[in-house]
Amino acid sequence: MRVLIVEDEPFLAEAVRDGLRLDAIAADIAGDGHAALDLLSVNRYDIAVLDRDIPGPSGDDVARHIVDSGSGMPILMLTAAERLDDKASGFALGADDYLTKPFEMRELVMRLRALDRRRGHSRPPVREIAGLRLDPFRREVYRDGRYVALTRKQFAVLEVLVAAEGGVVSAEELLERAWDENADPFTNAVRITVSALRKRLGEPGIIATVPGVGYRVEGGGDG
Repeated sequence: MRVLIVEDEPFLAEAVRDGLRLDAIAADIAGDGHAALDLLSVNRYDIAVLDRDIPGPSGDDVARHIVDSGSGMPILMLTAAERLDDKASGFALGADDYLTKPFEMRELVMRLRALDRRRGHSRPPVREIAGLRLDPFRREVYRDGRYVALTRKQFAVLEVLVAAEGGVVSAEELLERAWDENADPFTNAVRITVSALRKRLGEPGIIATVPGVGYRVEGGGDG
């Protein structure tokens, strides 16, 4: 499990991170809203632990970003606020759980594991097309039974192509769905990533280029 801790009190954030590591839970720290959004744009996390009162974009803003992304990432609100109205507003934003300070590390770990189990029950389906088997939850790809090691970006691009079920996906759509919102629309990152992805998947080639249109996985959909 990998967790993003959004907390502006350095000592508390580091204590939580170190405590989670003792329970074999990987954790990254963001000290403000901007850092949190940056980390979310480049890393995949299983759960976000958000302090609502942080500098920059607030914890509420970060929560909205996570919900709007459609990732389904569970959110645990971590705050000193104890009023019922505060908790109600947090849940209304999309929080899945709430823990008030001060708290016991053991309780945080139990809540995180419970959220992770709940997330596991709603895992996205494994997709199979043209000899490819892509498991979004485990982040694994197999081709004809052979495991294919991919970078996060290569996996994200392949996930979009496989979901299209043989349909053509434009470079613009790939850029929008596999990169963050600050990506340069004139970059050649899509072409470079697709080229590297083809090499990882091996022969015979399975990702076709449709000139002037985009890319598609051969052998799916309309054939």
